[in-house]
Amino acid sequence: MKILLIEDDSLISEPLVKALTDQHYVVDVATDGQVGWSLLESFTYDLVLLDVVLPKLDGINLCRKLRSQGNQTPILLLTAQNASTNKVTGLDAGADDYVPKPFNLQELLARIRALLRRGGAALPPLLKWRNLELDPSTCEVSCNGKIARLTPKEYSLLELFLRNPHRIFNTGALIDHVWSFEETPSEDTIRSHIKGLRQKLKTAGLLGDPIETVYAIGYRLRSSEENQREGKKQRNKETKSEDESAPTIATQTTTAGMNSIWNEVKETVAHRIATVEQAAALLLQNKLNPELRQQAEQEIHKLAGSLGMFGADQGSRLAQEIEPLFQKGRSLTHHEMQQLSKLITALRQELEHLDAEHLTNEQQTGTSDSEPIDQRPWLLIVSSNSTLTAQLQEASSSWGLRVQVIANPVTAREQISETHPDVVLLDFAVTASANNFMLLSELSACTPPVPTLVLTQQDKLIDRVRIARLGGRWLQQPVTAPQVLEAVNQALQHARPRQARVLVVDDDAQVLVALQRLLIPWGLHVSVLDNPLSFLDVLESNPPDLLILDIEMPHISGIELCQVVRNDSRWSNLPILFLTAHTDAETMHQVFAVGADDYVSKPIIGPELVTRIFNRLERTHFLKSLAEIDALTGIANRRKSTTALTQLLEWCDQCQQPFCLALIELANLKDINQQYGHAVGDEVLARLGELLRRSFCNEDVVGRWGGTEFVIGMPGMTKTDGSQRVFDFQQSWQQFKVEVGGTSLHVSLKLKVVQYPQEGADLQLLYQAARSSLNEAENVTRSEENPQ
Repeated sequence: MKILLIEDDSLISEPLVKALTDQHYVVDVATDGQVGWSLLESFTYDLVLLDVVLPKLDGINLCRKLRSQGNQTPILLLTAQNASTNKVTGLDAGADDYVPKPFNLQELLARIRALLRRGGAALPPLLKWRNLELDPSTCEVSCNGKIARLTPKEYSLLELFLRNPHRIFNTGALIDHVWSFEETPSEDTIRSHIKGLRQKLKTAGLLGDPIETVYAIGYRLRSSEENQREGKKQRNKETKSEDESAPTIATQTTTAGMNSIWNEVKETVAHRIATVEQAAALLLQNKLNPELRQQAEQEIHKLAGSLGMFGADQGSRLAQEIEPLFQKGRSLTHHEMQQLSKLITALRQELEHLDAEHLTNEQQTGTSDSEPIDQRPWLLIVSSNSTLTAQLQEASSSWGLRVQVIANPVTAREQISETHPDVVLLDFAVTASANNFMLLSELSACTPPVPTLVLTQQDKLIDRVRIARLGGRWLQQPVTAPQVLEAVNQALQHARPRQARVLVVDDDAQVLVALQRLLIPWGLHVSVLDNPLSFLDVLESNPPDLLILDIEMPHISGIELCQVVRNDSRWSNLPILFLTAHTDAETMHQVFAVGADDYVSKPIIGPELVTRIFNRLERTHFLKSLAEIDALTGIANRRKSTTALTQLLEWCDQCQQPFCLALIELANLKDINQQYGHAVGDEVLARLGELLRRSFCNEDVVGRWGGTEFVIGMPGMTKTDGSQRVFDFQQSWQQFKVEVGGTSLHVSLKLKVVQYPQEGADLQLLYQAARSSLNEAENVTRSEENPQ
């Protein structure tokens, strides 16, 4: 069930949100009436919790406005104004119920449940389906008395279906009812929650599947026979009466949540009381100015409404007695001034007592040790071709991959609903069934999308377009196992830009929180900044891969920040994306004139923003790779590998780890080019690059330093271990043959391994040591071949 809370006092809203969330409600929060009205126009809610005294648009007028539009959403008014006239005004404005502050939390939750039942066609307090029972008062789900442990989202989905037994919910409707407006779940996420719910209910002993999938439409509650319900009524009553005196899980969780929230807000409470104490002291001296008096009245009003939520009912009563004494235009008698001093002293003591009580009730939580997991990239192969899968499994170990083979795409869909692989090979060559296309679509809908290679024998444009639309990458048969694994490796490399760093600069804290929640699940490292004056310090201390700027900010605009970035050569190539509520021609001209790469209009549409971010990151990554990767061999060039090797050396030096450098050279490439042509020489270089990428792991650095010269940096390796790895590589290379004119051509390698720091104190000295050793060996060989 989805609730909108419109409350401007964070000391009330934060613990109330915690309590409602613990009861498995989805809660959106608005801090003024105008924002609340905007949310009500945009989203559907099951209930509105509405404060009366609000900025911009008060609760009474908001209630009248809502009812005048024909919106019959249940409204529960919250206010510290306890006069009967205020109650009458609120109820006449269209409110369904009225709770004065401070309120008892359990009473408020009970009133919420009652209003929700009233809005749900008088549904009973206990929701049932066959032998399943859901009790909204305790947030417990049971089958034959056995508790089913559900996640909050699973519970909310089940309650939604039970309260709407005849309605079909598509994914959009489920998102509207079960997720807050700041969350952006994918269809894959919804399917995962429903699958988990089904499995847990089955484990708990539920007779049948309560959720029916309506093909191409959505989900609904499956019809249930009435005779299967009756036999469980008496047992439920007995079980409930036995457990009535025991504290429920929801109650225990709410208490723990209140302790946590109190630790966060107690300083604010103390500050409010200090303001009131200061105002009282000046009032007694007849020196209180109107501004401080008004501030004290506001602070004590908020304390009256919030302290009761933390168990300080006496504190709320004291604050209610103090509040009238600060009203504008009131002159206090000597007796009233003495009474004010006593009340404020008692309020301070109540705060100290409350702080001590929460400190005593704090619960300690522990962490469980996690088992070590295989860190290698996970390749899921969906194919019934046993020959192909056996070849891929055999060859995959040399590529540093762990492989799982599933023959049936339906089984594969169940697998990815639980955990997502790093990359998928989907075999359409045997059969391109509807299940295959559905699996491809679901992989693309994951957060983030799973890179998927589609192996097919078809070569029609329409087939390529269909696969591309579903997020797949084309792989044409016939193809060898090494070629498939090379494509898999490229797909993994292509996915790496998703680990990029993004800096968001916006003065709206709600936008920053929403963007973090949206982008972090996609594997992005998101930093936020709400003060543009600190921009340069943050930019230099944590350089981003992409910058997101709001246009309108205090002190310095986003357009001015963009100009600063573009005028600095260090950041001239940094992708910049603007967020703006203005889409007029003049604003767009300004944005692109100062060097922006793209913009997204507010309100932000999550999928559009994510797509634009990754388009920019992938293009930047592509342009960067052109400058850093050798096109022929696919490995780092001299500049890129030198930087990486220098960093590795520094790390090994700091951590006192061994490091060795291998120098590899093709012995006779020049002769091959002259005798057989450069195309044959290029094939040799390409195959050598492929074998180097397969033979050395991600922790190693492999680079091409010249025409025939390659280097390999191996951190954590002694010279003995490094020499053995290079020897194994040489053995693999000896199996390589180039067929030229019906003859097999063997290409030999020259290799040398040196160790840091014994044979060189830096990268250049290590290289010179290895180069000298190779030259000496070559001179010795020439001397032996041409004796004097």
